[in-house]
Amino acid sequence: MAEFVRVTGTADVQPGHGMVAEVNGKTVAVFNVDGAFHVVDNTCLHRGGPLGEGEVEGSVVTCPWHGWQFNVATGACVNNPSGKVQVYQVKVEGSDVKALL
Repeated sequence: MAEFVRVTGTADVQPGHGMVAEVNGKTVAVFNVDGAFHVVDNTCLHRGGPLGEGEVEGSVVTCPWHGWQFNVATGACVNNPSGKVQVYQVKVEGSDVKALL
C-alpha cells in the first residue's frame, strides 16, 4: 500500500531547480517551482534520461539527454501529447518533502 515517505528536505531543492532522489528503491525527480514541490518518475519516456538533472523553466523540465520536455505538475510530455510520466502526490511537513509512493 502506498504511503507518504520522506523524499528530501525543502532546503535541498532551490526554486527553479530539480534533483534526483532514491526512495525505497525507486528513483524519482523532485522539483521546486516557486516554492511548490513536485515529484515525478525520474526516467524520460524518450530514451530513459534523468529528468531530475534537467533544466527547469517555469513548470517544464527539459531532459538533459535529448531535450524532451515534461510538465512537472501534470507529467504531460510537451513533445508527445500521448506521453506522460508518473506524478506523485506531495505534501510538505515541516522541512520535509514527502511523496505518496
